[in-house]
Amino acid sequence: MELYFQYRIRRNRPGLLGDIASLLGMLGFNIMQLASVSEHRRGFLLLTDRQDSIEALKIMLGSIEDVELDALRTPALRDRLALRHGRFIERSDSETKTYRFVRDELGVLVDFMGELLKRPGRQVIGLRGQPRVGKTESIVAASVYANKRWFFVSSTLLKQTILRSLPPDDFISDQFVYIIDGAVSSFRGDEGHQRCVDDVLRFSAPIVIEHPDIFVRHSRYNWDLFDYVIELRRDPDEEIQYDQYEREAARWNE
Repeated sequence: MELYFQYRIRRNRPGLLGDIASLLGMLGFNIMQLASVSEHRRGFLLLTDRQDSIEALKIMLGSIEDVELDALRTPALRDRLALRHGRFIERSDSETKTYRFVRDELGVLVDFMGELLKRPGRQVIGLRGQPRVGKTESIVAASVYANKRWFFVSSTLLKQTILRSLPPDDFISDQFVYIIDGAVSSFRGDEGHQRCVDDVLRFSAPIVIEHPDIFVRHSRYNWDLFDYVIELRRDPDEEIQYDQYEREAARWNE
């Protein structure tokens, strides 16, 4: 079985990493990958077929004063990406399915979203962020990462895209990522477009909705629609506010 093992360093003395690696080796663990995942934490991807070794590791770490056990679990996507990039993806304290990124972390964001888009079946992802922060570009890059094509149901990237009928059969497949701009669909979409959005949301395929807050506020859908919500900011302190954007979008039809 694969395990993600993480410890916090209480006292970073010379030889500490070697001692931990030796302990893992004595208990029969194969170290597949290791990395610092924060300034004071190290993570390991381990392989073992012995349940008793897992229990022994927990006991022996409890007797080592220099480290504290943080995690010993089946590896999740966040764990694998933390090992790959050397940092953990920040998750919202109040919304368990919400993950936060800044523009400097676009590489991590593309990897994270790309892994989600690879998953079979329907995955509905909401992408929050101020205008021109890089949302659409990130979705396209993540689609390339996932080896999938992308299809705009609504968008402002190339003027304004408003799909009013389902695409031809050649464009209906789980090998496409369907992109909906929640603001464009809410404020520019007529009944035909709304029916098209409803049909697309029933596809067994990955779907990304930009401006999900506006989409939820002005449609019959609620937050249960979304499997994940991603926030993208220019810096960690930037507030994502839609009031001004909604006022501007509401004037599109004037």
